[in-house]
Amino acid sequence: MKKFVVTAAVILTIIIVGIFSITAKEQTAEITDVQTKVGLILNGSSMDNNWGQSHFEGLSECATRLNLSILYRENVPEDVRCRENIQELIDEGCEIIICNSFGFGEWVVQMAEKYPDIYFYHATGVEEGDNLASYFGRIYQMRYLSGIVAGLQTESNEIGYVAAFPISEVNRGINAFALGVKKVNPDATVYVEWTGSWTDDVMCEEAVNTLLAEHDIDVLAMHSDSNKPLEIAEEKGIWSIGYNIDNSAKYPNTYLTAPVWEWQNFYEPQILACLQKKFHGKHYWEGVETGLVSLAPFTVNVKPGTAEVVEAEKEKLESGLFDVFYGPITDNAGNLRVAEGESMSDASMLNEFDWYVEGVVTDEE
Repeated sequence: MKKFVVTAAVILTIIIVGIFSITAKEQTAEITDVQTKVGLILNGSSMDNNWGQSHFEGLSECATRLNLSILYRENVPEDVRCRENIQELIDEGCEIIICNSFGFGEWVVQMAEKYPDIYFYHATGVEEGDNLASYFGRIYQMRYLSGIVAGLQTESNEIGYVAAFPISEVNRGINAFALGVKKVNPDATVYVEWTGSWTDDVMCEEAVNTLLAEHDIDVLAMHSDSNKPLEIAEEKGIWSIGYNIDNSAKYPNTYLTAPVWEWQNFYEPQILACLQKKFHGKHYWEGVETGLVSLAPFTVNVKPGTAEVVEAEKEKLESGLFDVFYGPITDNAGNLRVAEGESMSDASMLNEFDWYVEGVVTDEE
């Protein structure tokens, strides 16, 4: 009798779950019967093999499932022309506007206030409102893992890092990467060269050439929306770690891996929430547990044994019991910044990273 009751309870649970699942699918199907226009403002190209393409591909992957029409503007300057492009997309019927650069913030806020019935999403921004959300991902977690790859790969113990601007977002990534390097190779140094631009190929090339001229760089990482560092690394036979999307097919001889974005895992539930009138105007900062950030598959160029070390650290991150900026952490001037048993707050990581961890040397020093 007891066995019968347990079996019946299991069957009933399965039936209830199945009913709810079918109901949810039916509700989603009804919501997506009518096509929704989504506008995307890009500071680069939709096919740049980098930051812009990561957003475009993420949205495109959602388009069929949610019955979306994606309208977009490319290479939009971070000035009043952003507002003009947003206006054009609204005039063309877009009900959701997505802008992918921090520099668009002023115009996003203005237009969100002007059009309260339209939903706005601002990547890398910090704003919030009734119809405005900002968002980013904890890509620093993947930079930490890619730093482990670099630390195990280097033979010279001199690793180059091409970076756009010394802002909290970029500094956070540099520090996470360096902590990964130090985890497996305390003798290695990460040398940083600034470009002063997200997308300028010439500035990126100059930064790479400076690093190669001044140091014995044998692994090159990047935080830019130009792939010039990867091109030069391929030409000169230097191991490279990319960013934003997996470019291994373009640089087969030197590419190792990359911290990459899986924007569909953010855009699909967010757009569905908009269609269901369940939008929340807040700042989202999601990590490895949501699938928003990941590490590109390792190429054959990665040293044997690396995957096992990285997987063990990734499992720790996924558990929620460990994160990158857990103490003790010392800066590159010898000061204790995070004590043992303590961790950095999200507010500090997002807004107060004006220092570098031990083992980082920047071109300002």
